[in-house]
Amino acid sequence: MAIALYDTARGELAPLEPGPVATLYSCGITPYDSAHLGHAAVYLTFDVLQRRLRDLGHETRCVRNVTDVDDDILRKARELGVHYLDLAAEEMARFDADIGALGLLPVYSEPRATSAIAEILSLVGSSLEGGHAYQAGGAVYFEVATFPQFGKVSHLDRSQMLELAAVHGGNPDDPNKRDPLDFVLWQPSLPDEPAWESRWGPGRPGWHIECSALALRELGVTLDVHGGGRDLVFPHHECETAQSESVTGQPFVGHWLHVGLVGLGGEKMSKSLGNLIFVGDLLKDWDADAIRLAVLVHHYRSDWEWHGADIVDAQTRLERWRHSAAAPGHADVAVGAVRERLDDDLDTPGAIRALDEAADTGQPVRAGAALLGVTL
Repeated sequence: MAIALYDTARGELAPLEPGPVATLYSCGITPYDSAHLGHAAVYLTFDVLQRRLRDLGHETRCVRNVTDVDDDILRKARELGVHYLDLAAEEMARFDADIGALGLLPVYSEPRATSAIAEILSLVGSSLEGGHAYQAGGAVYFEVATFPQFGKVSHLDRSQMLELAAVHGGNPDDPNKRDPLDFVLWQPSLPDEPAWESRWGPGRPGWHIECSALALRELGVTLDVHGGGRDLVFPHHECETAQSESVTGQPFVGHWLHVGLVGLGGEKMSKSLGNLIFVGDLLKDWDADAIRLAVLVHHYRSDWEWHGADIVDAQTRLERWRHSAAAPGHADVAVGAVRERLDDDLDTPGAIRALDEAADTGQPVRAGAALLGVTL
């Protein structure tokens, strides 16, 4: 039996058929602020996928990286007047506590970008030696013209790519680039930024190369599933694919899994706008399992808007399920319906409806709820 999972690159549902060990890589946080519902939506999606894969008999290895050196965290540390690694440590402790309270399965590893400098330098060197990168202005750039399949993940046209590159730090106006879509693999550091020695001068890694280095080191050449929020499709995941496959010559990812964006007040939740609902704040007043249900009632690929009534409805549902969890004299048949819905592109709303129907007729729902990570 296989899970049918939507793959962004193919633009369709496709069977997910890993070997005995399923490898998953979820893009993690840049630790300069607390975990919010947008983060929770991504990590709960990967958590439910892991639970179903384990239910099917697979071992799962899910890696969630920590981007502890990049433009954003360095900028925030500069504003606060603290060392960037101190800021990362403080925010990671808070993040782990908040996300851990939601009952996520432990990740296989949670490596930091700064732990992979040797692997990053090796990848950059291989890109240069293979003719896929060039040096200019003290930096090393990946040359997208050397990778004809550039765009195969996002399926965007050039104008769309340029627009998103400008929004997400791609700096298409950089005069050192041969093509505005070329992206940084290695860059010189500013005087107050961390720097590592390299053959191309002291500096620090670009954003995209960090995840390629960590994924290849932790999980191997080809990952079964890789993903994150939908806003990472371009440029981050497109660039990851290009630089990884140009070096290895092998497919980088079997399934690209992208999670819809969570909004508040008509805008996507973001640190720049400050319109965030923090997991830690919700945990002060609500059951962690209710928070789970408030997120999982939305299909992972859908964009959705947070409303205060969501958590109230989820708490009511949770209490109803708990009342029916150990109904005497009935087999726990709802688990079969939950499996069926999860195998159809992780249809958590459908799984929740199946459990609602079972609970409303007095049937036990504990086993089915456990597949969603909900403890009754």
